[in-house]
Amino acid sequence: MAFFVPGGASLNKVLNHLEEWLIAFLMGAATIVIFVAVVHRYASGIPWPALQDWLLGINLSWAQELCIYMFVWMAKFGAAYGVRTGIHVGVDVLVNRLPDRTRARFILFGLLSGALFTGVVGTLGTKFVWEIAHTDQVSPDMEMPMWIVFLAIPCGSYLMCFRFLQVAWSFWRTGELPHHEHGHVEGLDEVKDADIMPFGPKDNLHPHDVNKGA
Repeated sequence: MAFFVPGGASLNKVLNHLEEWLIAFLMGAATIVIFVAVVHRYASGIPWPALQDWLLGINLSWAQELCIYMFVWMAKFGAAYGVRTGIHVGVDVLVNRLPDRTRARFILFGLLSGALFTGVVGTLGTKFVWEIAHTDQVSPDMEMPMWIVFLAIPCGSYLMCFRFLQVAWSFWRTGELPHHEHGHVEGLDEVKDADIMPFGPKDNLHPHDVNKGA
């Protein structure tokens, strides 16, 4: 799927990588922060001479708040990634039983409805962020300006809107939707039957036959 402009394939590839890197970074960073905070909480309760006083002097009260905000950003961009790759769960039993032309119309209607909805959410989110940016509202622990936190709403929603339009354009041209095998794990080679059962039924070999041959 490419942009609707000349040279859009390269720009789209860059956008895809940025989307994936951002999600991976947020997920990894949140995991590390949570791990450090939990270890610090339990270690500071152990009566170690000198070390306990040093641990109690470290303030990690902001860790939970930071992780919540990172998961919010990760969820918004992860939703857009899900539209692009087709990993969102959908109930399409009835739609798939319709005639091809009717099915295509329903699918396009659903995709364009998703684009409209996320576009509206992004626009309302932009207005909300603009208004809150002109206030002094900050987060409780980190004292981060709240407009930075809520910026995830317009950014993620507009990206998701673009992905809906992208998938709709591709489906209108090719008739295909992005599909993801939920049992497939990226980075792992597909396991073949021969790898699980090296001696298939057609070989007529059994464990006792192999042992005798050895």
